[in-house]
Amino acid sequence: MSPNGIISMYILALQLGHCAADLCDWTGRGLGPGEDSRTVLQVRLRCTEGSVQWVYPGQALRVVLEPNLSYTRRTTTTVCIKPSRSFRGASVYVARAGELELLVTDGGAGQARERVFCFRADGPQRPAIYLQASPQSDVTTVGFRYELLGNRSTGRSGLQASCRPCNDTELLMAICNSDFVFRGFIKNVSHNPERRTSLVEVSGGRVYWQRSGVFEQEASTAGASRSLSTWRGHIHTLLQCHVKPGGGEFLFTGSEHFGEAWLGCAPRYKHFLSVYQAARAARLNSCDFPLD
Repeated sequence: MSPNGIISMYILALQLGHCAADLCDWTGRGLGPGEDSRTVLQVRLRCTEGSVQWVYPGQALRVVLEPNLSYTRRTTTTVCIKPSRSFRGASVYVARAGELELLVTDGGAGQARERVFCFRADGPQRPAIYLQASPQSDVTTVGFRYELLGNRSTGRSGLQASCRPCNDTELLMAICNSDFVFRGFIKNVSHNPERRTSLVEVSGGRVYWQRSGVFEQEASTAGASRSLSTWRGHIHTLLQCHVKPGGGEFLFTGSEHFGEAWLGCAPRYKHFLSVYQAARAARLNSCDFPLD
């Protein structure tokens, strides 16, 4: 069925397939015997992140994201989805400006696993994601996780980041708005051509803050002070950025998506100190940052 066919079905049968869900996550079944084959199930979710599990998918599912937060009422929102590892048997479309755009194909779902897909939702309409079940598919469950980035998608952070180094203004904003700020060293860099990403292994002695537990503190040795224990973690970045191991101490900032840290600004710590101290002396710093 074409995207236009999905739209026509939705217009004809929206009321028949409405499923209220004031939750972050939704799990539901496809059409039952005797139900109108034109029906498009519709689900409304109220959180900025969650998951969708469609059991025995049939025809099409429309997922509307409308969290009750003020920043999501802006005219532009960034939405990211991550298909489940077993994703197959359906295609994913996004609704933008009255049109449906193909995001993930059933045939390309194997390459989609472990990848994150993001799109901009412009205008007053709430972001909507469509799943179209493939005909005669034997798949029992189709699912994905979603995130609305909102103001976390602005600046130089995460999946929307550029590969160029941050300028001083971007750096000063990054220490205030990032999901994590970590001071440490690069231990190793590995590359994953399939995911088109690089993974940076880092270690250090200071986590200024983090939204979740992407950086973990190693157990202190007997008699050692906990304040001197080492933190370790992994930070993702785009393969096209050609990240390489480098000596010296860095200040890593970025955003967290689906439990993963994504690199934003990463200046050498000495350079950050000079930029921040100059901005603070001129009262141009966006926030106060703890200095050792």
